[in-house]
Amino acid sequence: MQLTRFSDRIYYLPFEECTDRPNLYYVCGDRYSVAIDAGNSAAHVAAFYEALHQEGLAAPRYTLITHWHWDHTFGLHALPTTTQSISTKLTGDKLRQVQEWTWNREAMKERELTGDDIAFCNEHILIEYPDLNQIRVAFANQEIDKPLTLNPGGVTVTLIPQDSTHSRDALFIHIPEEEALFLGDADCEDFYDLPCEYDPERLKAMIAFLESIPYKHHFLGHAHPSTKEAALAMLRSHNK
Repeated sequence: MQLTRFSDRIYYLPFEECTDRPNLYYVCGDRYSVAIDAGNSAAHVAAFYEALHQEGLAAPRYTLITHWHWDHTFGLHALPTTTQSISTKLTGDKLRQVQEWTWNREAMKERELTGDDIAFCNEHILIEYPDLNQIRVAFANQEIDKPLTLNPGGVTVTLIPQDSTHSRDALFIHIPEEEALFLGDADCEDFYDLPCEYDPERLKAMIAFLESIPYKHHFLGHAHPSTKEAALAMLRSHNK
């Protein structure tokens, strides 16, 4: 699969529904570049880096993790040693729990019953991993609990830890020069703590947060790029 070029600075490897692979984003700076999310497996990471190579793009210095879910993090262990990863502290706490999980069909089914994991994830894990022994759970090199700004050159990349409607550990990435906000799955429903619904108070807070950020382009994990206006309209439609 080839990279999609959104702008001179922003590229992405498109999402794949069959194995629940999210978009993997690449932001090109003058001095170095950053990636957003680590993918769901070593194979996903390899596909991303091969696509970068085909475009003549350098490996990213940093990989930024939007939240703990498997499809955004199970590729962490396969990143090059030259790439540093950053997540929220809450993401790291959750991944340390997941690192203790056993990976076989019986244990996966048990986690569905206890609510620790969900059937949708397990169904796609079994497609991405015919051999469950290949699963390796790692966590980021650096964990933050307050905003951090990177300066790759030509753009600024601001990392914002923030609660979301989808998970409690979200990391938003704002690039003002590109009028861009990267959210992972942050404006989706909560699939773990709620039955695929929006918590009303978290939804109101999410709308207010997005309204407060000056941006135009809305970059999600499992959809094509959208706009701030469209995203807010969708969220407001659930805010009843």
